[in-house]
Amino acid sequence: MQQRDPHDGSPISEKTEVYLGYTDKNLYIVCICFDSKPEQIRARMSRREAINDDDQFGFVLDTFHDKKHGVFFYMNPLGIQQDGIWTDNQDPDYSFDLLWNSAAKLTAQGYVAWFEIPFKSLRFSGSPDQTWGLFFERDIRRNNEFAFYPHISSNAQGFLSQETEMDGLAKISPGRNLQFIPYASFRSFRTLDDRNLNQAFFQDVHAQGRIGLDAKAVIKDALVLDATINPDFAQVESDDPQVTVNQRFEVFFPEKRPFFQENAAYFDTPMQLVFTRRIADPEYGLRVTGKLGPWAIGWLFADDKLPSDRVPTYDPLTGAKAYYGILRANRDIGKESTIGFIFTDRELHTNPNTICANDPCLVGANLVGGFDTKIKFNSKWSATAQAVFSHTKFNSGFHKGGPAYWAYLERSSTKLEFNSLYQDTAAGFETDTGFFRRPDIRRFSNFAQYRFRREGKILQWHGPSIFTINNWDHSGTRLEYFSNVNYRWVFSRQTDFGFYGNLAHERLRPVDFSALLTNRDYAHYHVGSFFNFGYFKQLVLTGEVNLGTDTNFDPAVGPPALAKSSFAQISATVRPTKCLSIENTYFLTRLRDNITGQGILNNHIIRSKWNYQFTREFSLRVIPQYTAVLTNRTLSSLQTTKQFNADVLFTYLVHPGTAVYVGYNSDLQNLDPSLRVDPNDPNGNLLRTQGKLINDGRQFFVKVSYLFRY
Repeated sequence: MQQRDPHDGSPISEKTEVYLGYTDKNLYIVCICFDSKPEQIRARMSRREAINDDDQFGFVLDTFHDKKHGVFFYMNPLGIQQDGIWTDNQDPDYSFDLLWNSAAKLTAQGYVAWFEIPFKSLRFSGSPDQTWGLFFERDIRRNNEFAFYPHISSNAQGFLSQETEMDGLAKISPGRNLQFIPYASFRSFRTLDDRNLNQAFFQDVHAQGRIGLDAKAVIKDALVLDATINPDFAQVESDDPQVTVNQRFEVFFPEKRPFFQENAAYFDTPMQLVFTRRIADPEYGLRVTGKLGPWAIGWLFADDKLPSDRVPTYDPLTGAKAYYGILRANRDIGKESTIGFIFTDRELHTNPNTICANDPCLVGANLVGGFDTKIKFNSKWSATAQAVFSHTKFNSGFHKGGPAYWAYLERSSTKLEFNSLYQDTAAGFETDTGFFRRPDIRRFSNFAQYRFRREGKILQWHGPSIFTINNWDHSGTRLEYFSNVNYRWVFSRQTDFGFYGNLAHERLRPVDFSALLTNRDYAHYHVGSFFNFGYFKQLVLTGEVNLGTDTNFDPAVGPPALAKSSFAQISATVRPTKCLSIENTYFLTRLRDNITGQGILNNHIIRSKWNYQFTREFSLRVIPQYTAVLTNRTLSSLQTTKQFNADVLFTYLVHPGTAVYVGYNSDLQNLDPSLRVDPNDPNGNLLRTQGKLINDGRQFFVKVSYLFRY
């Protein structure tokens, strides 16, 4: 094995032996990971998948040998599993869970890892003699060391494009693969119904049962049909904290629901035209994904009853549903290039029993379609492009639409990384199925980073980076300029730090903010520092602080105004034992008047996540979080809000699909008990108090699921 990091091409620092074998039903891989300092091996008894900070060994199988898609299997020294979909030049998809067996043991000389992969859990062609792509990886965390066989160089793009071949697999078959996962759940809850703010009230349900089903079928050893009926996502962890105050555009929160996470890579395009969190409350969903020769195919259909859930009973949208249809196909061209297309459709219907076009039941529809391609010129250079067109129509007769274009050029190597992006989005472009912040924009951005590589054991590399953005509208008005200069030092033992400076110029228009009479320019700057400290395996610290200026987008009166700003984020992960992990996070955002220095708002977010892993199967998770937005109403139109949320979850996970969850969640906010609308709030929100918190929602639930596999 050879290192990719920190010293590309150097031999692995610790001896590693790998053995392979197979029967007609299973693939077996055993790794003996020797270690000259076994007491420094990093390993925790953690939840399945949560091993990224540990030493680990694993491999990727490219069963269709297309050098673009694979499945990965990894394990830490205590046998905790991690698996998923590997797509070159994309982040790994950890949501794809497979059924396989593993065991590991720490020894006086290192650790041993044993893998048993049923062919039934894999997809591959029906050829009697198989040739698969393969690479192995061993991570030694105290050295920031990532070693591979064959050598996966950082001086070239991609991982699977550098894989080796594994042949000799004969007379194997995945056989039939049918899975059914029925579930039953029980819950008791209290919630605030604020669909009609003038008549808000608390709703109490003391006992509610629910059943549902997830099903999976493999078609012709290549395609997978997934179905979900009446899905329940009560066990899904709450979103990680992000600052959402004083943000001009929507803040991105990643998808966490298993049905929508799984095989999500099949729907990826350069522009994010598929963002499944838009499907907020589905009653059913269907998905087909897989490979047919050179084609990678994805199809998704689901309903969403949230449009009806959000409105009071007298609203015309009562009973309305949204329907989502997505078709994506991608074809291999040559060895490492692709061409593809995507079509998305989101329709809102007032009659939930009718899905029809040109019908009075159709409230509105948004359709997006187009083509994309990726061309790899050599091991370092690649280009990606996409062109799509949207059409949005309403039953009132109003129509709008327009094109959007995306072009990206990238160079990757051990020392120099560079990319350049051009985006052009028409004023009428819209995607209701994707994540999209802003129409009527021409954007040109560039990024470059240079790494000075070191051969020392402590300092591994250091170097500068620069990032610039220029935005114009289609009339030629320059709306934004942003530049960031950064210098970073990276050390062994998962430690790095750096400094940065930002300069920005933003032009706001009357069309953006009605309080503006003419275009107005705002100049911002930030200076800051960041660090990650993982020297000790029992403690990991990360942080960032900056000072500068920002725009106050929500002044008490008048147009947006320049303000002094400060930001701090610090996270401390403590692992006092192999079984206990405590992740603590604190965010502070402050705005002050640019002239007087008087406070405008303070935003505090405090979150602590405790996870105790009793065994590989049984765990307890507790997450308390406090969020406060403390405002000066003479300088800000925002209310003072305070919220405390506590989440407790017991999990018994035998393997993916078979599990028992018992959970409790409680939420408290500084709402006035009268549930009256605040007469002084321009946004018409409920009245808030300055002190006492009241419980505005709580839930107790039990969920049981079982995997039947044929």
